[in-house]
Amino acid sequence: MSAQSLLEQLLKSGLSAVGGSAGSLGKVLDSGGGGHLGKYATGAAAGGALALLLGSGRGRKVGGSLLRYGSVAALGAIAFKAYQDWQASQAAAQGSAPGQARPVPPAQPALAQLPAPQAEQHCQAMLGAMIAAAKADGHMDERERELVEAELHRLEADPALRRWVDDQLRRPVDPAAVAAAAASPEMAAEIYLASAIVVDETTVMERAYLDELARQLRLAPALKAELERQASAA
Repeated sequence: MSAQSLLEQLLKSGLSAVGGSAGSLGKVLDSGGGGHLGKYATGAAAGGALALLLGSGRGRKVGGSLLRYGSVAALGAIAFKAYQDWQASQAAAQGSAPGQARPVPPAQPALAQLPAPQAEQHCQAMLGAMIAAAKADGHMDERERELVEAELHRLEADPALRRWVDDQLRRPVDPAAVAAAAASPEMAAEIYLASAIVVDETTVMERAYLDELARQLRLAPALKAELERQASAA
């Protein structure tokens, strides 16, 4: 399982997708506790462990937001559309000389058009952004990390991916490091959208995290506001 596969499954699973008979993560939780994750532990499939983790905190549920996007391609398309609309509004506000055409920036290649190594790197950036956003409220402990590791092991995820996820879960929350993965302005918008669908922006810590992330990504206030609107529209 690659980072791209895990991200795709995460966006498809969400918390609101759980239901039916208990999955393996549910059995782990039922037999070994799991604190505030226990109430979400049914029907966990590929990506379900991370979906549970991203929605843990103070009981927030991100399932609806995740399911609204459904795929990495959809997440990228919505972020890119917001970025394009913002660019168009900027161009309209600035105006142009009579008869002078406004330059149209080249579109960012779709994920499917990227070489496999670049696509994997892109998806790692999105996953890293979502994990960092989930940790922004300070609620993550060793037990939760163990649950994610157990689920990835059950799914026979590549050992390198398991180590990478564990590293992301353990490292300090650093908006600058998350922003550094943005290879283009469009990707910066996508990273911010991925983060915004995870955080509970009504809390002081998470609101502060989003604001600092936007600053590090150098997002214009209008674009930042539109991405947050898209994130909360689910």
